[in-house]
Amino acid sequence: MSDCCQLKLGAPVPDFEMDTFDPTAGDFGKVSLEELKSQGKWTILFFYPADFTFV
Repeated sequence: MSDCCQLKLGAPVPDFEMDTFDPTAGDFGKVSLEELKSQGKWTILFFYPADFTFV
């Protein structure tokens, strides 16, 4: 999302699409925020620097 503006706490998240891995299906796919919102699904966005080596 390098072409996006800086987000602020409480601001709506811009729509995005990303590659995913579904362990139950054992296959890769795509997910988009717009699709999840249209299905009425709750979504948690979790960001981390690169890994948890600092923990």
